[in-house]
Amino acid sequence: MTYPPQGPPAPGGRPDPSAHSPGDPSEWSQSGEVPPTEQIPRPDAATTAIPAPPVSAAPPPVSGDVPAAPHGDRPGSEAGKPRGRFGDLLRDPLSVTLVLIIVVALGLAGVIGGELFARNRADSVVAGVVQCVVQDSATASFGMLPPFLWQHATKRYSSISIQTAGNNVRDAKEMSLDIQIRDVALAETADAAGTIGSLVATVNWTAEGIKQTLQGVLPLVGSLISSVTPNPADGTITVDAGLSTIVAEPTVSDGGVSLRVLSLTGLGFTLPRETIQPILDSATDKLTKDYPMGIKADSVTVTKDGVQSVFSTRNASIPKANEDPCFAAL
Repeated sequence: MTYPPQGPPAPGGRPDPSAHSPGDPSEWSQSGEVPPTEQIPRPDAATTAIPAPPVSAAPPPVSGDVPAAPHGDRPGSEAGKPRGRFGDLLRDPLSVTLVLIIVVALGLAGVIGGELFARNRADSVVAGVVQCVVQDSATASFGMLPPFLWQHATKRYSSISIQTAGNNVRDAKEMSLDIQIRDVALAETADAAGTIGSLVATVNWTAEGIKQTLQGVLPLVGSLISSVTPNPADGTITVDAGLSTIVAEPTVSDGGVSLRVLSLTGLGFTLPRETIQPILDSATDKLTKDYPMGIKADSVTVTKDGVQSVFSTRNASIPKANEDPCFAAL
């Protein structure tokens, strides 16, 4: 857009309306000439920059809060160090200690769990073998040291304790066993499944058990037995059988326990003891002999409760399954 030039300003700085200049429109029509126009320069688009909107300042941090540094630019961080929460944990000594404690605790829990499982399994296997041999329920426990997993790995067991329920041992009623085994090595050979350093079994046979046993194994006379009385003072037992009385001494005989008849009386008369001795021998042989691994009786004692005996074996071979099915589980 063009504007005609104005005349000189009137005094006081305001233009004089009466004055005119060559650029006055009234002269355009008289002279027919159009005065030159004044061009207002147009701004150059290339040089005119549109100002960018002002960047709003971030709100000031709340008192007590520290602005989070950009990821990877935390204060104190260096190139190559772990970042994030895991990296922060590794830089905290207390956190590292707690992590190590947790890892160790989990490892110990796994080892203890494996130890208990293997130990319980082995206890069950050994108890099952004894139960098969004596025909009564039993419990077994392995020695605490060394740890059972080590014993199992080396197949060498320091000690085993076994107790039977006391119901019976074979046909002997109310007989119980307390067995202590040492130095077991399961190294199979052509003749054995392993070896046992020593085995000691303490056998307790109650007076009531002796009575019930003799009632079952002695023909004719057994049904007449009413009581068995132990006599610790002279090491004998007295068997009352109706009108007869038997005084016998428990002794070790041929690797087992026998009842040696000292006297037999009936109707006030003394009878030959040979009439009853073979019957008692046959009964006790079935009860106390022919145990596996060469187990033999070492001693026998009469107590106030009955008869106690000790059986043992040394450097014995463990039978293979084809020799004694009771040992198949080993």
